[in-house]
Amino acid sequence: MKQRIKNEHVRQALFFAGKTLFYFCIILMLIYLYHYKNVQGGTFIYNEF
Repeated sequence: MKQRIKNEHVRQALFFAGKTLFYFCIILMLIYLYHYKNVQGGTFIYNEF
């Protein structure tokens, strides 16, 4: 029984760490993409009308 409890705790800890790493990577990707946004960025589609 103790081995199953230990394995369950390890599985939950690894699952939590995996989800945390996944969301951290998404946040880093969003920050990286936001870096390319600037005031002079591309033309707005309706500026030509």
